[in-house]
Amino acid sequence: MKVSIGIGGAASGGRRDFDDQVTYVQEAEKLGVDTVWTAEAWGQDAVTPLAYLAAKTDRIRLGTGIMQISARVPAMTAMTALTLAAISNDRFILGLGASGPQVVEGLHGRPFKAPLTRMRETVEIVRLAFAGEKLAYHGRYHELPLPGGEGKALRLAQPGNPNIPIYLATLGPNSLEYTGAAADGWLGTSFTPEHADAHLDHIRRGAEAAGRSLADVDIQVGGTVAFGDDLEALVAPLRPAMAFTLGAMGSPKTNFYNEAYRRGGWDDTAAEVQKLWVEGRRDEAAARVPAEMIEQANLLGDEARVRERLKTFRDAGVTTLRVQPAGDGLDGRLETLGRVMDLVRNLD
Repeated sequence: MKVSIGIGGAASGGRRDFDDQVTYVQEAEKLGVDTVWTAEAWGQDAVTPLAYLAAKTDRIRLGTGIMQISARVPAMTAMTALTLAAISNDRFILGLGASGPQVVEGLHGRPFKAPLTRMRETVEIVRLAFAGEKLAYHGRYHELPLPGGEGKALRLAQPGNPNIPIYLATLGPNSLEYTGAAADGWLGTSFTPEHADAHLDHIRRGAEAAGRSLADVDIQVGGTVAFGDDLEALVAPLRPAMAFTLGAMGSPKTNFYNEAYRRGGWDDTAAEVQKLWVEGRRDEAAARVPAEMIEQANLLGDEARVRERLKTFRDAGVTTLRVQPAGDGLDGRLETLGRVMDLVRNLD
């Protein structure tokens, strides 16, 4: 099992802590971490940090986790991916996601309707560009060249590069099946290994329908890692973030994260926490999140317990563990990451 990390996020950029993020990634590379993913929510973009990190690292793979398909037209997504692959000596991974209606419609002013169809069309256009083909495409939401205009189908001036991996962040059953059929990897969330089938069965079904197997898809899932003997003390700080995921990651009508947890055995909890959050009762929403839910979605406890959680994730089918190391400041996070790497290397 490999290990990956992430930087950025919804609040990224506010602290102007990018120097620490660079140091974190450089030290993670020394520890043997396989990939760093840059988030793109409503803070930093996912691309700029990777361009800088490409010059500051040598081995670690660099992935967008994720580029929002609504924020760029597919041709620009392809151009950006090809550029990042070129400047990083082919260490780049293109991670794509549909985001949610609040970001897509509220921030980008684009329709969120039919996110899977838009994702599929984006991937197909990007793959044309990666193959060095002319971008002639006639889809439901994307048409190249634009009909009735003066444009013609163009081939990008950059050389093609069909080896750039494409990973998808998906959660709905149909989107998961598409991931299994078309993607090199899955950037998973709302996942517990105890209910891995709520996600992986769909990915497996899509892979097999396309003549592939689940083994052809890199399953990247994980959570916060924190070491300590007082389990409740480790759980408590994570309750507000889980309540936010269940209540605010999307609209009250459309929240794929909430729906995924419901499929994964937490139906009543997910519904109640969302209701409390939407009503503005956020402290109550956080308090309603059960410790067991936090424990299943993360890797918490003393070293023996964390080791067992690592095995549980691995045995559930996770091939790359995406971790968020807890700790006091940069040094504390790196200490936690180093302990995780040692445990992963020595798993029996």
